[in-house]
Amino acid sequence: MDEESQLPQPQDQSCWAALPDVCLHRVFWWLGDRDRSRAALVCRKWNQMMYSADLWRYRTITFSGRPSRVHASEFESAFWYVKKFGRYLEHLEIKFLNPYNAVLTKKFQVTMRGLLSSLGKSNNRLKYLSIQHLELDRLVWRNSIRSSFIKSLSFFLKKMGKHLDYLNLKGARLTVEQGCHVLNSLSYLRNETVVSELNIEDFFSHHLAVYSSPQFNKTMATFRNLESLTLNYNCISDELLENLCENNASNLWTINIKCHIHDPHGQVIWGMSWAKLARHATNLKVNFFFERIMKYERLARILLQEIPVRSISLRSCYFSDPDWSMRPTLLDLLPTFRHTLQEIYRKYRKLIDSELNYFVIAYPMM
Repeated sequence: MDEESQLPQPQDQSCWAALPDVCLHRVFWWLGDRDRSRAALVCRKWNQMMYSADLWRYRTITFSGRPSRVHASEFESAFWYVKKFGRYLEHLEIKFLNPYNAVLTKKFQVTMRGLLSSLGKSNNRLKYLSIQHLELDRLVWRNSIRSSFIKSLSFFLKKMGKHLDYLNLKGARLTVEQGCHVLNSLSYLRNETVVSELNIEDFFSHHLAVYSSPQFNKTMATFRNLESLTLNYNCISDELLENLCENNASNLWTINIKCHIHDPHGQVIWGMSWAKLARHATNLKVNFFFERIMKYERLARILLQEIPVRSISLRSCYFSDPDWSMRPTLLDLLPTFRHTLQEIYRKYRKLIDSELNYFVIAYPMM
């Protein structure tokens, strides 16, 4: 007799066995893998219920960067899960936390090769994929390991590109050539991609002037359905804005732009390029996040009055220039966007007045 035929029948169990399917789904949804496996042994009904697609649509797979007994089998369990339930996945998030040597990155690469291969063969539902903070430019990633991982990821995206709606590769830190190769995989055998939300913040390594790369602009021209785009300012150029205007204007709602002090950001962007995009993408709003860029001269080159700005965030952990002052930014630069900010204020006035406070905190450093 097989294992399933030996399972107790519902009438031999307590009233729990007679719970409606909707209740069982809700209870099982909150259980971890180990508890789900135990619950599947209770009776045949529960065992069959455990294979419901609703229970396996969302998954976060975490790989610990340091070995421990708790995480000893995480690589094996991840591959087991994908082989058994991967066909149901619609939302997949993969985390690789703080790898500290090449042995772990190699193990991760081998596991991901098998995982992505299995998922690519069995799944045609995946809409959401997030693999963040890989930091592939670190020394723990040997050239051969990095190349093998990029190859596996690109091959997977070639298969899944026609299904994916959301892709987050924040913090991958690739070269321009590597990054474009990965993104081009989404449009394999097609001239366009269907991704509507793309996060490539810190996707390229620091210090790279991505805006000057014809290869990057050609790659971004394949995106025709973007609603939300997150990237670094070192990717912004007149050519990119022209591509967005031509191919995505009817859908584009949000652009999130991070500008880091270590990224090149001396390029000249014409105000007319932003104005044209804003004119065609009538619902577009732009959010800026500045990291350790606080001087008025630098900010003024970036924050052009033609940009439909929704928010500006200025973050700095340390600023050593004794001549630096926030006064020009507050008095000369930000008022440029008063019309946009007033429009937001009028729309959400009740919420703002009753729920939100605005404040600035300055921390003197000794």
